[in-house]
Amino acid sequence: MSKVTVFGAGAWGSTMAQVLCDAGNDVLLWGRSVDTVSEINSSHTNKKYLGNHVLPQNLEATNDLDRSFAHSNIYVLAIPAQEIRAILESWRTRFPADATIISTLKGIEISTQMRMTEVMEEVLGPKKIALITGPNLADELVLRQPAGAVAAAAQEDLAEFVRNLFRTPYYRVYTSVDVMGCELSGAIKSVIALAVGISIGMGFGENTQAMLITRGLNEVARLCAAHGSDPLSAAGLAGMGDLVASCGSPLSRNRTFGEALGRTGSMSEARSQVAKTVEGVASASAVVEIAHRVGVEVPVIEAVNDIVNQGLTPGAALQKLMEITTRAENFIR
Repeated sequence: MSKVTVFGAGAWGSTMAQVLCDAGNDVLLWGRSVDTVSEINSSHTNKKYLGNHVLPQNLEATNDLDRSFAHSNIYVLAIPAQEIRAILESWRTRFPADATIISTLKGIEISTQMRMTEVMEEVLGPKKIALITGPNLADELVLRQPAGAVAAAAQEDLAEFVRNLFRTPYYRVYTSVDVMGCELSGAIKSVIALAVGISIGMGFGENTQAMLITRGLNEVARLCAAHGSDPLSAAGLAGMGDLVASCGSPLSRNRTFGEALGRTGSMSEARSQVAKTVEGVASASAVVEIAHRVGVEVPVIEAVNDIVNQGLTPGAALQKLMEITTRAENFIR
């Protein structure tokens, strides 16, 4: 048993806290909302994010940062990606020298095009930093439905530690030392899921979805390879697995937002219908910048960016995508 602190009491942070409890750990969950923390402690529910689902009886929540950092030296971060730098800068002096920090974030920082673990390293300096990622929709995982994930770290022993920390009978965790590949795959798939959602909202069927998913996976793999990471990471749970779950499920925020956008053709209308953080929208421009930096063509990702950031209509973006010259299909090149 390990003592673990989870930062972020939304749907994902609460779900990760449950998994860690089920794995036999002593877990403290930190949240901003006094009402949410009080509800978790008194009734073991988090109705705002997880409906009537009952969380483990031994899961305790707090608003107290001092207590949260004192509870453990293992910190799991479940905070919105675009907020992480400012939050870590305000918490910097609280992290002990022997801290283990586990990212559950999927996104690219807009202002710097940095991955989440890169932001953590830049702000906090040398620390044991890992991530856990994969096809994990909170609404399903919290029901303890069988799922898989990848624990990635630069050192194999740290990846194995994270795997064991999260391992339960229903949560099958594999290890990887390809942090970059796993992290890029997790971030980029959100943009592809937006594209699939947009196509569904426009009334298109399985053929269109299959084209976008397959060519989107090709873009993920080529971006990973161009950065020197293992292209097989894109074919595993962190890449293809996460892509299938995000594109195929109505529980996915990115797909749901894309559907609203494809149906209405309006970003403001889509935002009013999906009032949650949608990381694919936030990351689209940063992913395009990353692709341009290494000279990789990403027409599906660029089409999404044209819609969410450049004001192009979904119909015009799809037409532009369909007019791109095709050539030999190759997964990597």
